[in-house]
Amino acid sequence: MKLCPCRIAPSLTFLTKPIAYKDCCQPYHESLCHEENDRADGIKAENAERLMRTRYSAFVLVKPDYIVKTTLPAQQALLDIKSIESWARQTDWAGLEIVEHTPKLGKRHAQVEFKAYFNTKDNRGNLAEKLQAHHELSTFVKVKDKANNDARWYFLDPTVAMTVTQKQPCICGSGEKFKRCCGEYLG
Repeated sequence: MKLCPCRIAPSLTFLTKPIAYKDCCQPYHESLCHEENDRADGIKAENAERLMRTRYSAFVLVKPDYIVKTTLPAQQALLDIKSIESWARQTDWAGLEIVEHTPKLGKRHAQVEFKAYFNTKDNRGNLAEKLQAHHELSTFVKVKDKANNDARWYFLDPTVAMTVTQKQPCICGSGEKFKRCCGEYLG
């Protein structure tokens, strides 16, 4: 059984239930990454934590297209897919810990605090590997597709440089002003 990367715990202090990749993140990856067009069709993550887990597994398994397609559509063209792929390949991933999932922030936002563990060489030139963590509080937004009355979760990437004013309509398409919607989380 190939264990799903999102279920690998780097220590015994926060074990998760082992689940096979084929029964966990693989269906999300396959349905979204094999689409003929650029629309984010396929299986939809039911909540922000689920999307976070599938994104982590996509980094581990070097699936940059999935990372791009699960980022807010208004930000996708601004992502550097080669850099995403390079970083994913160069990282020796060691496990994921979901610290906290806040499923409801206002009408359409959620947050997931997580630690993505990785192995790194000691800075003193020692070949011994050392476990480190990328600790992050990520924000997600649920975007409604008015054409088919459907909704999908997306990652809001705070590292993407966007020229957006606080008073313009929000980049997520909610119809609200940016400052009252996603602007609160993108600073």
